[in-house]
Amino acid sequence: MTTHIVVSLRVSNPDSLAKYREKATDALAVHGGSVVQASADLKTLEGSPVLPDAIAIVQFPDRSAAEAWINDPTLADVHALRRGAGGSDIILL
Repeated sequence: MTTHIVVSLRVSNPDSLAKYREKATDALAVHGGSVVQASADLKTLEGSPVLPDAIAIVQFPDRSAAEAWINDPTLADVHALRRGAGGSDIILL
């Protein structure tokens, strides 16, 4: 069953983020993932959350594919670029 992750980014190193973006699409595709939507233009509709700099919603074929993506040792360098860009929270729905 299709599942999604939400990636919340707080950017402190834009250069690392730019390098990550160059590789992210291919890295997601290794496990059947794709970006559904990503934006830095965030707007609170209710409540008062602390907004990150950007959020992405990513789709995978199933939960195990999402977990395989984040744990894939061959993608460690790509994940390191994201982590090097600043803080990131990744939530499996």
